[in-house]
Amino acid sequence: MIAIGWLILMAVLLVIEIATLGLTTIWFAAGALVACIAAVVDAPIWLQAALFVVVSVLLLIFTRPLATKYLNSRTSKTNAESLVGRTAKVTKTINNIQAEGQVVVGGMEWTARSTDENVVIPEGAVVMIHGISGVKLIVSEKKEGMKNE
Repeated sequence: MIAIGWLILMAVLLVIEIATLGLTTIWFAAGALVACIAAVVDAPIWLQAALFVVVSVLLLIFTRPLATKYLNSRTSKTNAESLVGRTAKVTKTINNIQAEGQVVVGGMEWTARSTDENVVIPEGAVVMIHGISGVKLIVSEKKEGMKNE
């Protein structure tokens, strides 16, 4: 009878996983399956519960990062994320100390700051976008031979 309880828990967890696609409850469903198998072979309830917890947590810790990496590898960057790695043209000298600087990328103007606090990037220079901090692009001057994206 306990084995049926584990199967019901597994089914509920699978339904939740299908509904959310969060790659979280799937590991607990696997833990419930192991506990169900333990119940079928008449293992004590404490062992079933321990197996459920241990298997679920181990799968969550060790396999979720791998599954997330490979299953989410085909997602494409959108909006601002897609700017990282691209080049931009400086339209107003970038000077972090004076808190000024502006670039144009993809036809849009962005406030920009240098990756190096002590470097001033002149107007007209081509820069590489390394990241985004709030609404500012973090850039460095593009070196000769760098790939244009």
